[in-house]
Amino acid sequence: MAAKRARMVVANWKMFGNLALCRESLPLLAKAADVSVELVVCPPAPYLGEVGRLANRSGVHYGAQDVAEVTHGARTGEWSADMLAELGCRYAIVGHSERRDRHRECNQTVAVKAAMCIAAGVIPIVCVGETMEDRESGKTEVVLAEQLKAILQRMQKKAVFVLAYEPVWAIGTGLAATPEMAQDVHAFLRHQLALFVPAWGDSVTILYGGSVKADNAASLFAMPDIDGGLIGGASLNVLDLLSIYRSAMI
Repeated sequence: MAAKRARMVVANWKMFGNLALCRESLPLLAKAADVSVELVVCPPAPYLGEVGRLANRSGVHYGAQDVAEVTHGARTGEWSADMLAELGCRYAIVGHSERRDRHRECNQTVAVKAAMCIAAGVIPIVCVGETMEDRESGKTEVVLAEQLKAILQRMQKKAVFVLAYEPVWAIGTGLAATPEMAQDVHAFLRHQLALFVPAWGDSVTILYGGSVKADNAASLFAMPDIDGGLIGGASLNVLDLLSIYRSAMI
């Protein structure tokens, strides 16, 4: 019997927010959290402690937006997966397109970060995605397969991880893939997962992240291979985030 895939909505606040947002959002999210869809908040690193305090013993999980690819060292401004685990973080985002672009993170670096998370007991949310140039030149599947291969080669068969497809051309632009476009890519990614470990094709949660909003979430989440969303800008408004979250309860 195929494993039941977890459905999730992950709020990536990026470098936005403040203590007031934490204290306003978390109690409302805690009231709405349901076991049918996992709800995760990834605030800026300085607010992880406060989010952890507010989320304590609620149905809301929390995670980091990045992690170092080493366990310790002279790495000013970075933190390890072990440190996140000690804080109670259940998740960490790795390989987000903004990290790949602005910090020149390559596929191998992302793969090592994911492996570090798994070793520390933190579940990596591994991001993959293509640029508009890639898509227009017909290279979407080639690019995604290369990104995925680097990561999966380092994974043990029993590894627990989440995959997030975020078309770079749809992040922060207001553009979004149609549900059918997103579904096609998610189906391709699921097929690639199954080529490495057959069980992963059915068991790995794949999120869509690319300008998901309250008015398009339901149609995206209704697709058979889309298990929820990695939400950027819309997650900063708690009412919009709750609307998106409820759309995942299908």
